[in-house]
Amino acid sequence: MVCPCITIGRVAEIVERGERTCCAAGVLYVLLGFVSSCLCQCAYSCSYRGKMRAEFGLLDEPCDDCCVHLFCEPCALCQEYRELKHHGFEPALGWHHQPAVPKPQRMARR
Repeated sequence: MVCPCITIGRVAEIVERGERTCCAAGVLYVLLGFVSSCLCQCAYSCSYRGKMRAEFGLLDEPCDDCCVHLFCEPCALCQEYRELKHHGFEPALGWHHQPAVPKPQRMARR
């Protein structure tokens, strides 16, 4: 919550399956904050929330992904980090150092 650029970097590396490194995603997040408004940061981080939702079959409730990121960006990032841990990933280790990369689990829809 204190340093969201690290959290988004770790989330992005796992969601992108190592195609984007933690450092690259974190630096891009910081640059978006300097170059433009926080709206660009929210849009960038919101895209990863959508990818996670699609991969794990998560519901879009109680509100839209972009609203969550716009009104409480640090909380949304922490929630995504915890969701990856819930699915067996260790985001702090990066994609290439996962103990055993779990297969995506689909949650039952209500």
